[in-house]
Amino acid sequence: MAKHEEKSKRQDFNCCAVMEESAMRARERRAKRKQKPMPWIVLKLAVGMTIGIVAYTFYVYIGRLCVPMIRKDQGALGGRATGIGFLVVFCVLGLIMLWAYEKVVLTSPGLARDFVEKTPEPLVNNFVPAWWDSQRDLTGMPYQYTGQSEQRHSDSTAAEPQTSNGNYANGDVEAGMTDAIPAAAQAHVATYGAPAPQINVSPRKGPQNTRRVPETPVLRPENRYCYKEGFVKPFRAHHCAACGTCVLRYDHHCPWIGQCVGARNYKFFVIFVEWAVLFCSWTFATLVADQAKSGHVDPEKIVIIVLSAFFIFFTSSLLVSHTRLIMLNTTTVESIRASSVRDRDNRVLARMYPWWAYGDKRRTRKQWDQEWGRIDHEGNLWWLGSSRANWESVMGAHVWQWFLPIGQSPDDGVSYKPNPRHDSEGRWRPRREWPAELQ
Repeated sequence: MAKHEEKSKRQDFNCCAVMEESAMRARERRAKRKQKPMPWIVLKLAVGMTIGIVAYTFYVYIGRLCVPMIRKDQGALGGRATGIGFLVVFCVLGLIMLWAYEKVVLTSPGLARDFVEKTPEPLVNNFVPAWWDSQRDLTGMPYQYTGQSEQRHSDSTAAEPQTSNGNYANGDVEAGMTDAIPAAAQAHVATYGAPAPQINVSPRKGPQNTRRVPETPVLRPENRYCYKEGFVKPFRAHHCAACGTCVLRYDHHCPWIGQCVGARNYKFFVIFVEWAVLFCSWTFATLVADQAKSGHVDPEKIVIIVLSAFFIFFTSSLLVSHTRLIMLNTTTVESIRASSVRDRDNRVLARMYPWWAYGDKRRTRKQWDQEWGRIDHEGNLWWLGSSRANWESVMGAHVWQWFLPIGQSPDDGVSYKPNPRHDSEGRWRPRREWPAELQ
């Protein structure tokens, strides 16, 4: 009986071991797949779909709306002059949109590997900077609050495996993407080899009205090093998992163009979206007017009406979003950093005041802005001083450059001057430490 039980336990143990090993191998295979770029056919699939949708739109609009008007068919929306006018406007909008689309699809966003050489991994600077406030590092700000999401982020970061040389095993780490949670004071004291001091912290009365800004030195080489490609990335470059390479001034990976939107094709992406909004709006408005007058439903026209309505909403949202990002001289990735500061402010104000105290919250925000500057402007590492300067740095100095996909983008992807309101390592400084001419 005892031998039978022992044999049964051994079989159960072997079964569990096999299952765990299979699960581990599956995780390893998934991790390897994620490190590989997408196949070329997958990257370019949406480009073919887009061209097909546009071609079908041309067929339906010209063949079922414009041609009947030009032939003066009974029940047409208008006469020959109206049909010719509709045809000219539609073709002009459509051809310029396709011109811009061809430009953004065929223009590389700028690859970091073409501008930098591979280098050894930089040494990590573990010494305490001169500006470090050990008192705050131990006690935290009087209003500091760490939510569950931040605790999970801290736990997951701490549990991340490291290699023998101190690098994260999962490859490229975008250290500038999120704010680092301050380490314990003992970690800094241990750098000097001295025992941790005994500090008696007495509770303070009332909140301290100051903003807690990110302290990650995002411009340090160790925070810009790409462990997948083996070089220090230029300012504002990030690694795209879909393309498998680092892209200059990376904004996002767009499946509709089959590649990333970066420094050298961002301008053409915005121009394409501009003309797409106009093209879809004209198509939608004229086809809806035709269906309202004709009195009978044309299935092919209904399909184009639905598609154009969807793309009006989609492209107009993109246009508004990216116009704002350009006028702030930031990217989709970089805006996450500003959002984290804004969210932290909201959590702090929620703990400082009751929900109905809007006036107190507004005055506190103004006080923080007076001390530090505005989050999206003075707090933006790449802000150039005005919305016009930011816009022209991407779209060009002449108005015609904002609407026609001609020439090249003025942004080369490698020449960026940090905001002087930040220190040399990319940390946001309080107003009292700004250059005198910016005070």
